[in-house]
Amino acid sequence: MIEKFVKEVLAEDVGRGDLYALVSAAVPASARIIAKSSGIFSGQIYADALAELENFEIIWHTKDAASFEKGDLLAQIKGDSHTLLRIERTLLNMLLHASSISTYTHAFVQIIAPYGTKLLDTRKTRPQLRIFEKYATRMGGAVNHRLGLDDCLMLKDTHLKTIEDISLFMAQARKMIPFTSKIEIEAETFEQAKSFMAAGADIVMCDNMSTDELREVVAYKQKNFPNILLEASGNISLETIESYAKTGVDAISSGALIHQAKWIDFSMKMD
Repeated sequence: MIEKFVKEVLAEDVGRGDLYALVSAAVPASARIIAKSSGIFSGQIYADALAELENFEIIWHTKDAASFEKGDLLAQIKGDSHTLLRIERTLLNMLLHASSISTYTHAFVQIIAPYGTKLLDTRKTRPQLRIFEKYATRMGGAVNHRLGLDDCLMLKDTHLKTIEDISLFMAQARKMIPFTSKIEIEAETFEQAKSFMAAGADIVMCDNMSTDELREVVAYKQKNFPNILLEASGNISLETIESYAKTGVDAISSGALIHQAKWIDFSMKMD
């Protein structure tokens, strides 16, 4: 899957061929990947796949999930000049995209780490980039939420509009879905959260609740349904995430880890 992704990313940039190669003969070459800002590195396994595909060498001076500072040498690459110049933008784009997400994710993780709260990503990913972007959040310290509709039955407000009797639905769902699959239900109020716990949810997502409401839900859960997991979600930012972690929820999910990450800066310098 990684190889297929890398081939498609490279093909997008190269098209029918690099016109530079029509003009100049290939010569042995080497280059350095330099960090122009600080952050958390990600994208190594994708870069390695590109190197194998295009037959050039990468000598790493960092690794996935490692921190780096502005000016650090991240990697050296060796090959012929045609190859290095052809793959330059593909290599940098993959490393930049992944490392930017990992860097932003890590900022969230550092804030909530003292509270033992897990940070989750979401399915708010760019089309065809879900695995790549969720890999990047994981390198930043997050835990992946479901990858798709097939690995957890999650009932959101849109689903609930189609369900007349949640208890009856849950009984039927337990017969139909795999034994190992969990059921998560989105609640917008304390009363909904209580009813979904009683109906047998494995996870209750508390969506757009205030921190006061969340504390109420946490207290009720701990007293009555201690095995159920609570997830907080909805417009959670770097500025507010600590207040949510303090409520005692098990996890906090945020689409911002991916769609709000700002690109950091790397560059490739030919020797």
